[in-house]
Amino acid sequence: MAFIAPLKGVRFNTEKAGKLDDLVTPPYDVIKEDTVKSFIAKNPYSMVRLDITKIPGLATGGEERYLEAATLFRQWQEEGVLIRDEQEAVYLYETAYSLSSGKKLVRKGLLCLVGLAEFSENVVKPHERTFDTVITDRLELIKHCQAQFSQVFSLYSDKENRVMSLLENAVSEPAGSIVDADGCTHSIRKITDSEVIYQTQLFFKDKSLYIADGHHRYTTALAYRKHVQAIQGQLSDRHPANHIIMYLCPIEDPGLSVLPTHRLLYWPAPLDVEELTQRLSPGFQLEEIRVGSRETLVEETLSRMDEIEKRTQEKAATAFGVYHPGEDRCFVITLKKEALDQLDIEDRCLRDLDVVILSDLVIKKYFGLDHDRCENENLVHFYSDPDEALDVAVKDCTLRQDCTPLIFLMNPTRVQQVKEVADAGQIMPHKSTYFYPKIMTGLIFYQFVDGEEINRLG
Repeated sequence: MAFIAPLKGVRFNTEKAGKLDDLVTPPYDVIKEDTVKSFIAKNPYSMVRLDITKIPGLATGGEERYLEAATLFRQWQEEGVLIRDEQEAVYLYETAYSLSSGKKLVRKGLLCLVGLAEFSENVVKPHERTFDTVITDRLELIKHCQAQFSQVFSLYSDKENRVMSLLENAVSEPAGSIVDADGCTHSIRKITDSEVIYQTQLFFKDKSLYIADGHHRYTTALAYRKHVQAIQGQLSDRHPANHIIMYLCPIEDPGLSVLPTHRLLYWPAPLDVEELTQRLSPGFQLEEIRVGSRETLVEETLSRMDEIEKRTQEKAATAFGVYHPGEDRCFVITLKKEALDQLDIEDRCLRDLDVVILSDLVIKKYFGLDHDRCENENLVHFYSDPDEALDVAVKDCTLRQDCTPLIFLMNPTRVQQVKEVADAGQIMPHKSTYFYPKIMTGLIFYQFVDGEEINRLG
């Protein structure tokens, strides 16, 4: 069962800090190193000064960087730049956005505390593996600042939409609104009605939560709890370190979107189209796309992949796009049914994943590049924007003679597949999902306060 609770959220005081749009940032793990200075240039109180701790080339940011973040956090609170709500609340978080197709959507979720549970308890379920260097960095930041600055994005099932209806009908107070760089509008409203909060808590008592985005943040919270236990001994269920701030969204929400994450593979040798098609033909039917410019080739390939998926409805066919920038040729490749027998994976929910077929059948078996080599030699890069991947691949094709860039265009992983993999206790390949839009960092923080107890059921 999932235990949720209200919190006294910490947030920016815009009267002193300035416009919220210039303070709030995307999550730390999607901010590029060369853009950090531009955030600070907008406003010296930018969230990157608290949440970005990594120094290029180092596993962690170094002790001085964590001390700086902790000093700033305390200083900003003393100056009134950051304020802490006096009353416990949960927060309704709405995101209005448009897809590249022009379709307009609104995604609704709940910001609250969630009681920590080990993954083995099957209360909070992951679908991705984590990396120790990232956890080390995040753990040091929490230990120094005594706060969680960004939320874990999790999913839950609510076919009758009970929670969102309950929250939307409650009396609420605006608590911040921003427009991000993609034009998405993020708005939060504070709800303090104790009966509404109690009914929401009751709803989640028999629910499991599925991590959509933020596996490292959740694993870091588990590590922080162990750290506090080592100092203080066994913690009560209501201890602040037994909790994490989460954004909870219904799986059934019509505004929930998952975008594809395309792969740019650097084959570590020359490779022409003839050899490329020879490597792929044992497991795939190949259809060359022959239209105009390279941008049009990619656009048409994605459209063709979308047609294949829609035609097959519930049981989507596995189809990729493959673009060879050196010869400016593009193909749609569709998996042959008999090729699944070549996969060394028994679990059905994994065998159905496009990302697994690409990583285990195409890259590992047909290209002979195992996971360790791809990781160690940095052979696979990930892009949510196919145009960005195209620009990089074309540039590297002319600059580098030691490799052959190949773009693999992907369909998105479906939300139901995420749930099935998590329920089966399995793990997807890295960057299998891209839930869009990202939850912004800086709208609400969770601060650990000694002596306080969390208001949760049980």
